[in-house]
Amino acid sequence: MATQCHNLSDYNPSTLPDAREMKFGIVVSEWNSEITFRLRDGAIATFKENGVKPENIHVVYVPGSFELIYAVKKLSLYLRPDAVVGFGCVIRGETPHFDCVCGGVTQGFAKLNAEGDIPYIFGLLTTDNMQQAVDRAGGRYGNKGDECAVAAIKAAGLGLQLK
Repeated sequence: MATQCHNLSDYNPSTLPDAREMKFGIVVSEWNSEITFRLRDGAIATFKENGVKPENIHVVYVPGSFELIYAVKKLSLYLRPDAVVGFGCVIRGETPHFDCVCGGVTQGFAKLNAEGDIPYIFGLLTTDNMQQAVDRAGGRYGNKGDECAVAAIKAAGLGLQLK
């Protein structure tokens, strides 16, 4: 597993573009909030560590992971940020619901990125159990929220560079 070989919170700040004037949106699913709120907090901390002003970090909440697609799109139209991150956590259960939600959200983010003018960062944890989610939300593998914030800064920087 790739995560076991790489801490999600590790990055080299010198490889990031200047984020001091960038603006970011974060959409957080309230389902599995004990995980998604940790992802949110990791992203916010990483944005601030890289000079993003607190007033340029906008957070909204949705009930579940499937609603991330709608909300990241609406937030991008309303806020006009440099990038939007969506955080959710879907844990495999006994029914095919896991596959439907994960596939739908993945396709939704792919479509937004293909058609959009800004990067939409995919922060959906798809795990087999709660422990795997905890391990990736500030646990032994670091925090996927940190990784998504780094991806947002890099992708936004590329977008601004190519304007």
